[in-house]
Amino acid sequence: MSVRTITPAELYARHQRGEPVEVIDVRTPVEFREVHCPLARNIPLTELDPSAVIASRSGSADQPLYIICKSGSRGRQACEKFLAAGFANVINVEGGTSAWEAAGLPVNRGKKAISLERQVRIAAGSLVLLGVALGWWVHPGFLVIAAFVGAGLVFAGITDTCGMGLLLARMPWNQVGATCAVAGSGAKSPAGAVSPPVATTATVCTVQPQAGGN
Repeated sequence: MSVRTITPAELYARHQRGEPVEVIDVRTPVEFREVHCPLARNIPLTELDPSAVIASRSGSADQPLYIICKSGSRGRQACEKFLAAGFANVINVEGGTSAWEAAGLPVNRGKKAISLERQVRIAAGSLVLLGVALGWWVHPGFLVIAAFVGAGLVFAGITDTCGMGLLLARMPWNQVGATCAVAGSGAKSPAGAVSPPVATTATVCTVQPQAGGN
């Protein structure tokens, strides 16, 4: 079964019409803290348990569950997890948070962080450089490090699944403490209204829809 999608503008329009909208952001807590859709709660992809999420839903099981990430890739993987668990009414937000923000829709902002994509590029580049340096100065056998990373990047490009990214998502610097306050940022709506800051938790950061249609 293919993963259904929805544009950020269409999702926000449904919210504006008063339709029940339940959104899960599957990025890391640090990414979520930096910027997120104010309708979303955070459950990282590495910790996602579809059965537990379905059992804990506050709304009707007949209502769709919307998944958002940074650009859509992790959202698709999360949707596939739900489909494999037997929950078909799940929809991926096209383009993720990046597309949501680019569309001029409300966002909550907090402390900036290095994105997971940048971390992957930094880690991959460092390992390639290390492998080449060791292969040149120590032993040619170390060149296998660079070859392994290159093969991994090719595999990630073909499958749109990055093992290094999933590994980095579990690292301590991609987590937050007991609470992660999005202080002094608020969510601006297209009309210029500002929503109050929202407190979020470490692994499941819940952000309720704000007054004024945000």
